[in-house]
Amino acid sequence: MAAVAEISGEAASAKNSNLDSMSKPMTESKSKFDVQKLVDMFTKLNPLAKEFFPSSYSPQHHSTFENSLAVNNNKLSANGNQANSRRRTNNFNQGKRRLSGRAYRAERENSIRRTVYVSDIDQQVTEERLAAIFSSCGQVVDCRICGDPHSVLRFAFVEFADEYGARAALSLGGTMLGYYPVRVLPSKTAILPVNPTFLPRSEDEREMCSRTVYCTNIDKKVAQADVKNFFETACGEVTRLRLLGDHVHSTRIAFVEFAMAESAILALNCSGMVLGTQPIRVSPSKTPVRPRVTRPLH
Repeated sequence: MAAVAEISGEAASAKNSNLDSMSKPMTESKSKFDVQKLVDMFTKLNPLAKEFFPSSYSPQHHSTFENSLAVNNNKLSANGNQANSRRRTNNFNQGKRRLSGRAYRAERENSIRRTVYVSDIDQQVTEERLAAIFSSCGQVVDCRICGDPHSVLRFAFVEFADEYGARAALSLGGTMLGYYPVRVLPSKTAILPVNPTFLPRSEDEREMCSRTVYCTNIDKKVAQADVKNFFETACGEVTRLRLLGDHVHSTRIAFVEFAMAESAILALNCSGMVLGTQPIRVSPSKTPVRPRVTRPLH
């Protein structure tokens, strides 16, 4: 009996194994069939079919979107071209400015090499006399005497037509002008040019310049009447006065015309005197004080 039971058990296990071996190929073939079926279905689908696009999409909307992209790209390229051309233009202008700046610096350095600095000048020495003395060294282009607020003596800048005149002028150091020997050194600055429209146009205006002084470093709180009273008390009658200033500079300037040329010479001694809260500087004026032109009312 035991032997029969064992045989029947082996038969049952063999039957089950056979069933398992049969079911595996069937499962694998079924899965392969399902995958292949899906592949066949997808290959038959049309990707441009209406069902695959959202309802908001339309061919007209698509073309409009493409057109807007094209317009934006054109705008960007146009802006880029404009920016490049603007950059080229700006660079060109900057180059021109740099060239003009270099030319200006070169001209200024050339002017400095043609200029000498003269100090310890007596108050009685005029610009005409100083220019006449230095003209023995070469052609004098400009001569500018300035007042020194820290000294009773004055200093000047003399500009020549070439560098040879400036070099020769250095040998005049120690020459007696008035009561003092002058010192002559190479200048470190150029003479600031005067607007030609302000220069004297006639003999009468040149005579006016001989009676006029140029005053700088005037306290802004000082009124024109105070400036006139200051010079009249120290030097003599003032016939015309022009007080000028702006919002940029902390001090003002004035052109003071006297009735007598001797008063203008005395006014040069006022350099260094305090007017208001500032020591003023007084120099001979190169421009006359012209009367103001009254414009007719329309």
